[in-house]
Amino acid sequence: MAIRSLAYVVVDTADVEAWRAYGEQVLGMRATDHEGGLRLRMDERPFRMLIRAGDAEQFHAAGLVYPDKAAFDRGIAGLRDAGVAVEPASEAEAKDRHVVEFVRCADPSGNRLEIGWGRVVDGAPFVSPAGVPEFITGEMGMGHVVFPAAKLAETRAFYIDLLGFGDSDEMRVHVPGGPDVGLGMHFLHCDNPRHHTVALAEFPVPSGLVHMMVEVPGLDDVGRALDRAKAANVHISSSLGKHMNDKMVSFYMRSPGGFDIEYGFGGIQPDWTSFTPTISLKEDEWGHHWDFGG
Repeated sequence: MAIRSLAYVVVDTADVEAWRAYGEQVLGMRATDHEGGLRLRMDERPFRMLIRAGDAEQFHAAGLVYPDKAAFDRGIAGLRDAGVAVEPASEAEAKDRHVVEFVRCADPSGNRLEIGWGRVVDGAPFVSPAGVPEFITGEMGMGHVVFPAAKLAETRAFYIDLLGFGDSDEMRVHVPGGPDVGLGMHFLHCDNPRHHTVALAEFPVPSGLVHMMVEVPGLDDVGRALDRAKAANVHISSSLGKHMNDKMVSFYMRSPGGFDIEYGFGGIQPDWTSFTPTISLKEDEWGHHWDFGG
C-alpha cells in the first residue's frame, strides 16, 4: 500500500516572529508556541507546519504518512531492503509530531523525509485569525510539496518504486538562463485524490524547497489572501493563474523561509483507476506571470 498523504512540514528559521505574523496574518493559520518555535494549525490536527527556531532559514523535512501500521511496516522494510538509510525516531519525537511512529530518511536528491503513521487529533476546532473558512485537507493531507531533484530519474523511481506513488504529469520548464530543452518536472500522486502530493524539479534551490501548496474552498478566499499578502509587503512570486495539469487557480508568494507558498483553489481530484498520466506542453492555461526577484 502506498503513502496516504503529506501530513506536515518542518521548517527551520532564525526569525520565529516573522513566521508567526506570516502564518496568521497572511496564510490565515493559527499559531501556537512550541519549544521556542511555532506550530501552525490549519484543520483538526494539532499542527500542519512545525516552525523550529534555528540559525538560518531552511526547509527541513516533509512528513509523509501511511494509512496504518501494517502499511508502514511493509513500506519501511522495503526501504531497508533497497539499501535506504532509515533512522527510527524516538517515542517522544513521534508524540511531538502527533503520529504514532515515524522514521527519518532522504530521497536520492537529498530531500529529507519523515515517514510515519497515525492520525492524531485533539478535538479543538480550527478558527482562522484571518477569517479563512477552512483549508482543503482531510485524507488528501495538507497540500503538496515540490522538491529540488538534481537526480531526477533516480528520485522519481524512489517515490514510485519504494513509496508507492504514481505519475500524474510530466513537463519541461523553461527558466531564464536554463538549457534550451528546459528542465524536467514530475508530478506524483499517492493514495488519495489530490492531483499531486510530491513534485520533483530538476534544479537546485538554496532554501531546500521549490514551493508548497495549500488549498482553500473558493476564489474569494484566494483573492483575500492575495490582498493580505500585498498589505503585508510579501513578495508575490507569481500572479494569479490556472495550471494546465491540476487546474488549480492560485498565486505564489514568498515565505519567510525563502521558498514559495502556492495559495489556490479548485484542484481536480482524479479517479486513479481510470486516469491516464499526461505530458503538459505548457505550465498554465492562463496567468501565473513570474517574478523571481524579491
